[in-house]
Parts: sequence; structure tokens; C-alpha cells
Amino acid sequence: MPRTWRIVVLAAALAVASSLADGALADETASSSCAAALVANIPSRPPQAARGDQFARSIEQLDGIEREARIRQEVLAGNVPSFLRRLVPIQFSGQLSDGRLAHIVLCAMPDYLAVGSDADFLYVPVQLGTALQIAQRFGFILPTPRMVDAIYEQASVHLAPLPLPAGDTMRSSAYYRNHSALIAQQRRALGIAPGALSAGDKKDLVLTNLLWHFPDRVAIYGWHRASGHAIQPLSTVHGWRYADYSHGARLISNQAWVDGAPRSLLDVLQDPQLARVLNGEGVIRNLPQLIAQLLHPLGCAGLMGAQAASGSNGTRGDSWRGCSDP
Repeated sequence: MPRTWRIVVLAAALAVASSLADGALADETASSSCAAALVANIPSRPPQAARGDQFARSIEQLDGIEREARIRQEVLAGNVPSFLRRLVPIQFSGQLSDGRLAHIVLCAMPDYLAVGSDADFLYVPVQLGTALQIAQRFGFILPTPRMVDAIYEQASVHLAPLPLPAGDTMRSSAYYRNHSALIAQQRRALGIAPGALSAGDKKDLVLTNLLWHFPDRVAIYGWHRASGHAIQPLSTVHGWRYADYSHGARLISNQAWVDGAPRSLLDVLQDPQLARVLNGEGVIRNLPQLIAQLLHPLGCAGLMGAQAASGSNGTRGDSWRGCSDP
């Protein structure tokens, strides 16, 4: 082989080796990023905490504010399955406007918020305010639609969506329990234990700039089919207090990693360069203030304040109808 060819072949081999090494290093970094310290704010599950079936029976006749209060009390006390504490890395790569390639690792709960033990738990759809309060207390936030897509793509378990008949009972505790049981049945049929990164079982509560224009609403997205297509497009049709059996709250740690360095996810989502990697809208404007607005029911004064903070002039279909709950 001529000397020039040998140099070219050697250079190519070194490039491949370097690429493989970089990939292995990235995988290793991602795996070590989601350490147990990120769930330190989630209390240990009390020894006598209610199992999923027990909790389901205790809220059977409750709805609305009373049920939300019970769910919030149980979750904030640490009555969540231990597998939700084992965060899973979600990887993103994207080219920035200056040509650089950014690699971002997020740490997500492997499934949706639930009450109970690993062996017996109940998925608990919650109102937006409840989800945000729990997330804030634990050091987490809600995902963006692009994050939801990435979680589905990277999930090792793709569960089939299980829609139930529509109607007023969609918001009942009985529907919550029935849907949770159907998901558990699907898992058993597939021989899948909880804890692996799972998707397809619920729609997500998500963060979006649309909530600046509709701060009395909840944004939902997802429920992917096997094709990767989401049944639920991004929607803000429902009121802030709305929750039904199909909704889920998947929490994402506020600790992100950008090119191996720790960053606040709240900051990343407001970074003009990096936000586009994680969110199709790019930057989420004034995100901490948006979350603060959404943490509490908003009257008309609150809606006007939210509009002003977002820089909106009250046009483009902004909602001024108070805290409706359609």
C-alpha cells in the first residue's frame, strides 16, 4: 500500500475511534448525570403509607379540590413509588446559530406521577397548579412538547394508548383507577416491570409560551401511538383546574447538563441559543414568572398582569374570560 494511502487509512481509523470514544464518553456522562442527589428533595416513603389500591378507595367519592388536596398531601409526604426516584437521562443534540453542536442531557422520571409502592401504585392525574407545586417543591419542572417527543423516542417501553369512553365521568376517581389498572394489565401482559423509561400511557402537562396568552388554561400534549404520532396535539382548550384520566405529570429535574457542565434547566429554556434544542418555540419568555403565575388561580387582574409580563398587547386571541374551567 502506498505511503499516502496508509496515512489516509490511518487518519480515517483514528477519526472512527475518536467518534466511538466520544459516543461512549457521552453515554457514560449521561448515565452518571442523573444521580440520586437530584431526588434528595423527595421525602422517603413512610413505612405505613397507603398502597395504590388503598389510596384509590380513599378518594373514590372525591373530586375537584378535595381530591387534589389528598393527592398533593400524599405525594409531598413521599408516598410515591421508589422507581420514580430513579431518574433516566434524556439526550438532545442540536446545532446552534453560531455553528456549534450542543449536547444537552435532562433527567426525567421514568413514568408519570403516581401514589403508592412499586408493587401497587395509582397514576394520579392532577391539575396544573398541583403539578407545578409538586415539581417546584422537589426541584423539577414540567416538560416541553419537544421533550415529550424525545422521551417517547428514547423510551425502552412503548405502551399503547388506552382511551376510555368520553363524557363527564372522564374526570372521576373511578376513571383514574380504571385507567391505571388497564396500564398495569398491559405491563403485565408484556412482562415489563415498572422503572424502565416508559411512554405512550398518558398525555403530558407541558410548558409553552401559549400559556402567556391563556394563563387560565392548562397545556397538554402527547399520548403517542406506535408510529410516533401524538394523539393529542398541543392544546390549551381546557381550564387551569381541568384534569382527566388521560393526563399525566412527568417531572424533569431542573438540573440539566450542557456539554457536560451543570446548568439550570430554567436558564437553558431562556437561553436564545440553547432553548431551541429543547423547545420548538425556542425561548420560553420569563419562565420563572410564568410558573409563578400558573401556580395559583388567576382572576382578571392576574390575567392582565400575565399579559403585560409577556409583552402581549391583548391581541392574537388572548383569553380574558377569568379562571374558566370548561
